[in-house]
Amino acid sequence: MTWHSQTPEQIAGQLDSDLEKGLSPSQAADLLGRVGENKLQGKKPKTLLQRFLAQLKDTMVIILMLAAVVSTVMAFVDEHGDFLEPVVIVGIVLLNACLGVAQESKAEKALEALKDMSTPHARVIRGGQAEVISSTELVPGDIIVLEAGDFVPADARLISASSLQCEESALTGESVPVQKEAAGTVPEDAPLGDRHNMVYSGCSVSYGRGTAIVTSTGMSTQMGSIAALLSGEEDGQTPLQHKLEQMGKILGLVALAVCAVIFVIGLLGGTPIGEILLTAISLAVAAIPEGLPAIVTIVLAMGVSRMVKKNAIIRRLPAVETLGSASVICSDKTGTLTQNRMTVLQTWVDGEDRAEDISREERPSDPAVALLKLGTLCCDGTVSAQPDGTLKHIGDPTETAIVAAALRAGEEQEALNAAYPRQFDLPFDSDRKLMTTVNLIDDQLHVIVKGAFDILSERCVAGDVETARRINEEMGGEALRVICVAHKVIPLLPLPEDAAELEQGLTLMGLIGMIDPPREEARDAIATCLKAGIRPVMITGDHVVTASAIARQMGILKEGERAITGAELAAMSDEELDRRIAEFSVYARVTPEDKIRIVKAWQKNGQIVSMTGDGVNDAPALKAADIGCAMGITGTDVAKGAADMVLTDDNFATIVVAVKEGRGIFQNIVKSIEFLLSCNIGEILTVLGSMLLSFGSPLTAIQLLWVNLVTDGLPALALGMDPVDKHVMDEPPRPKSQGIFNPALWVHIVLQGLMIAGLTVTGYALGRYVFGSDLVEEGRTMAFLVLACSQLVHVYNIRAKGSLFAQNPFANKYLNGAVLCSLALILLVSLIPPVAGVFGMYLLPAKAWLAVAGLSLLPIPLVELAKLVSRVFAKK
Repeated sequence: MTWHSQTPEQIAGQLDSDLEKGLSPSQAADLLGRVGENKLQGKKPKTLLQRFLAQLKDTMVIILMLAAVVSTVMAFVDEHGDFLEPVVIVGIVLLNACLGVAQESKAEKALEALKDMSTPHARVIRGGQAEVISSTELVPGDIIVLEAGDFVPADARLISASSLQCEESALTGESVPVQKEAAGTVPEDAPLGDRHNMVYSGCSVSYGRGTAIVTSTGMSTQMGSIAALLSGEEDGQTPLQHKLEQMGKILGLVALAVCAVIFVIGLLGGTPIGEILLTAISLAVAAIPEGLPAIVTIVLAMGVSRMVKKNAIIRRLPAVETLGSASVICSDKTGTLTQNRMTVLQTWVDGEDRAEDISREERPSDPAVALLKLGTLCCDGTVSAQPDGTLKHIGDPTETAIVAAALRAGEEQEALNAAYPRQFDLPFDSDRKLMTTVNLIDDQLHVIVKGAFDILSERCVAGDVETARRINEEMGGEALRVICVAHKVIPLLPLPEDAAELEQGLTLMGLIGMIDPPREEARDAIATCLKAGIRPVMITGDHVVTASAIARQMGILKEGERAITGAELAAMSDEELDRRIAEFSVYARVTPEDKIRIVKAWQKNGQIVSMTGDGVNDAPALKAADIGCAMGITGTDVAKGAADMVLTDDNFATIVVAVKEGRGIFQNIVKSIEFLLSCNIGEILTVLGSMLLSFGSPLTAIQLLWVNLVTDGLPALALGMDPVDKHVMDEPPRPKSQGIFNPALWVHIVLQGLMIAGLTVTGYALGRYVFGSDLVEEGRTMAFLVLACSQLVHVYNIRAKGSLFAQNPFANKYLNGAVLCSLALILLVSLIPPVAGVFGMYLLPAKAWLAVAGLSLLPIPLVELAKLVSRVFAKK
């Protein structure tokens, strides 16, 4: 429908809406049920069968199926052939595929839940009341309120627009913001880019504000018509997973080479060709950690789900890997380090000698009330009383503080706006640092301007500016944020091109001083940062005196460190800033452009930088930072879209909690990798060592596959759910250049693999030559049990970074469950006669079981001894 060629009144009539009050809640609910949610349809999810078949496409699974074919052929050729082996191999493949599907589904559900939680919100007017709702709940006929930094949640026809500009490049390809106007209609055949009275879903508001009536939602929007181009999901593979995939291929080639050697040795040693072929192929499959990428995905997804409960939504999985390396956190002050509940404490009115304390319960003086009334008329933020007696603040905290102060003095915003209606306005933006309204007061047009004193005072031609400067400094010294108010009377409303003249030739009216108290938890979080080797930095638009006072209280600005203003920063060259960046802990009166320079300067000094932001102009800095953190409460949708992480409580302490979780997740992934690779290398060395010692193959193909299935995957996944080490924040950040596969890790993996192989080959020799009667089956049974059980014991060594006995070794309930489950499956194939026969297991005597227990427990004292030697050398 050609909504752009109709007036808002005509559209409201067609949609049964009201341009002032919007839809009623019951109307909206009924419509939502009929038209559906306001969201684009994604690509069709894979069916369960498709996911299952995808598991069977893996190269290693194909090799395993070939092994089953070889085994079947050998069974047909050999008159005494046994078909149990190929049946068991196929059974293991199917079981592995089922586990893969279950793991994949769990990870996808966790990520889908996160997508739902990060859905943009929309401000609507329903039943005459302003509300903030999920954008998915919008329906045609809703009245929406738009401001700079918002994503447009649906296609809509403008009702009013004040200096409104929209970025529509996603639809039109035009990179320059488009000026929007509510007045007039547009010809039906006008191209999309010329429909100046419409706003479109998926675009963003870059300047100004306005109201609009929703005309289309979901797949009916312009964006919905090109949804096929937008429905492709990003490849969820993180840099770490990419490295693991590459490492898996290299390890696979090595394993295949070793298997070829084993095959040749087996042939030369007289081992039947069918048996040695199956063993070689099975070892190749068992040696390659094909489940590692899936385990990493699940560990990341589960870690991200844990973060959600702690008020941090990770929008991109790679951010989790980066979080653990964060070495500098650049944080805004207001709402992040402080409580984001500005409270007016003092006012100063032109003509007075000192400021008035209005924090007490009694009504302020009449001049102070008059100043607050002017300030309230120049505010878009609203404060409304709730049924429980509390006040609900919507909008900028500075504005709601002024509105709340006026309300305490008996001046209600709605009544003021009705008595002195707004005729024109210039919205606040970070470049001007001012907001201006024109209100009709006593039949005269009064221009009211509020903003920063150092900006506004230069535009005043009347009033005691010098006294105001002294009062401003006094308030700032008490860590108060100061808002200056000025005004003038004009004869006529200006033309749009003359609007800038409104903010010149003003009369100074007074100052309003307010404070946003520091968050106690943020103070503790800063202490944690310093202990963890992370440098906290404050970046704020506040006055340098105010910012420095808060920074000292919080522990950010210490002896020998400096605060710098945006003006001083602008005077510095990039080279000088790069050289001196470590001197500054507070950046005051900065612009969004300054933030990018600060981020890049720290990065050039080799630091991993986290940056917070909430405005549309913060988006470039959020993207430039290694970890962009957007504010979930005060943040604009554009800022959230550019960020890697969204803080749902706008709290600095949450960033530190997220860094801690990030470090913990990275540690857990390293543990899983170390465990899986040490087990896989142990299996390779077991077979290779045994063959070189002329013992023959110590394990059958089925035994190798069963060990790989039950003692590798479950414990490795459980390691990824290990509780975060309480000492993780006592260490400095991981260096930027340090990858996960450092030489020390490889040394540990190889040594652990040698240990497991040595114990397994020893078990084979004892079973065959000491406790047995030179039967291969007796040796293989002991080798199987020692290999499987020693790995289950060794997993506890892996989870303990220090001594196993310096902490509760059983703190991870998931790991305990995984080990018990794996042990039960091992005993199942060892002790139940029918199953034991399938797996080629032999009934061992009691003394052999004691030997199995002893060899399986040996990894604990051996690794403890190695850790002790390592600590001694580290001290020296």
